[in-house]
Amino acid sequence: MKKILKYVIVDIVQNKIVLIYTFLLLVISLSVFSLENNSAKGMLSLLNIVLIIVPLICAVFSTIYIYNSGEFIVLLVSQPLKRRTIWLSIFYGLAASLSLAFFIGAGIPILLYHADATGIMMIAMGLCLTVVFVSIAMLAAGLARDKAKGIGLSIMLWLYFSLIFDALALFFLFQFQDYPLEKIMTLMSFLNPIDLGRIQILLQMDISALMGYTGAVFREFFGNSLGISLSFLGLLAWAATPLLISLRRFKRRDL
Repeated sequence: MKKILKYVIVDIVQNKIVLIYTFLLLVISLSVFSLENNSAKGMLSLLNIVLIIVPLICAVFSTIYIYNSGEFIVLLVSQPLKRRTIWLSIFYGLAASLSLAFFIGAGIPILLYHADATGIMMIAMGLCLTVVFVSIAMLAAGLARDKAKGIGLSIMLWLYFSLIFDALALFFLFQFQDYPLEKIMTLMSFLNPIDLGRIQILLQMDISALMGYTGAVFREFFGNSLGISLSFLGLLAWAATPLLISLRRFKRRDL
């Protein structure tokens, strides 16, 4: 596994797309903090990048990389190697490389300008979402043999988690607005990894008061050590579940 993992990491780190991704993140992060007099405003500006752009890049790049490595994967399968080892090595390589790119591009500027609990939480959520959407990309590539369909599925999953899920949640709230749904919405947040990240970052920024009573419920549940631990467990489940499903598909696939 170590040799495959080393090859994947070196290959991805040298990839021009990853280098451009890291450079753009670094430029945007430094620009945001330099243009704002208050670093807290800079953190708010980075929030959408961490929650929207980072998952998109990770999902699309990982899916494309897996399809482009098809011949390499077939070569590895022909060797006396377990398919589990091959698939997990690719996942670890993608997750480690893209996490490193995020940390260099956004994590270091955050530590330079806003090295407090909020900054640490934003870095942690960015890294978690990176791993989660690499796992989702592995699932998309495992479900679809065709490259175009796999990339399309990966983008649709990102679109669902970033936009459609929230729209459905709002529709649900409006339809049943006469009922106390705050606790149900708290449980529903575990169905979306981006929402888990958003809630934790907003709570650390102490602007949950703008969310009204729902924000108070979120603070009561997620604002303590148990809630934070449950959030990370939820993100861990979001990283593990798609990966295990894709691994099962890969083991049964006729290459």
